Amino acid sequence: MNQVTSSDGTVIAYERSGEGAPVILIGGALSDRRAAAPLVAALSPHLGAVAYDRRGRGDSGDTQPYAVEREIDDLDALIGDLGGAVVVYGHSSGAAIALEAVARGLAISRVAVFEPPFRVEGSPRLPEGYLERLTALTSSGHGAEAVELFMREAVGLPAEAIARTRAAPEWSALEALAHTVRYDSLLMGEGTLPTDRLARVTIPTLVLASTGSPAWLQHAADATAAGITGAQRSTLEGVFHSVPPDTLAPVLVSFLTT
Repeated sequence: MNQVTSSDGTVIAYERSGEGAPVILIGGALSDRRAAAPLVAALSPHLGAVAYDRRGRGDSGDTQPYAVEREIDDLDALIGDLGGAVVVYGHSSGAAIALEAVARGLAISRVAVFEPPFRVEGSPRLPEGYLERLTALTSSGHGAEAVELFMREAVGLPAEAIARTRAAPEWSALEALAHTVRYDSLLMGEGTLPTDRLARVTIPTLVLASTGSPAWLQHAADATAAGITGAQRSTLEGVFHSVPPDTLAPVLVSFLTT
């Protein structure tokens, strides 16, 4: 494990696997760097895959108050520690961070994003008072309830899917990250497509989606690609909000090493 210190003094933990040019992997909600391990293994023969713990997760610090700008600063510090310009892959809310970082001019030469969860026309809207209820649960230590609320109202999972997840062995790891679902909710806000920010993305960009994802995530990927001049758009065979690493890795290697 390596560490880098962000501009506000927060320690950010990361691991690098492989000797190729560095690609930074930015995870989505309820994930830390361990969740990227299968994709890291698939990428590392070709790229120097870098997985890091976003602030508040794993071995990274959690300086308060949370702010989106601090997540961008964390990524900037990581890029500097890796020696300069990198390529980046972001999943879900991690995709939103990646695009915002590019829009702000960080040293990123290519970017690939998977299903940034922007809520475009026809997408389900967050229920009124969602963030307030989520904040109340996380601040009072009701982690399990916060994760369930996020899965039900932000992700849109049915009750039976949530029940299966809660009964699975990985539930305890999700509950340990419960406080960070508020961070992702602050990051995404109402989920409005950031048209002005996307217009500032001028580097080669690939926008991906899964065949197993609902229509609103497909439409969000379409709208994201349409908002970025010259962006490529592709749909891969997969399940809900996910594609197997063996399917995803060759696509990323091909695009990010061109």
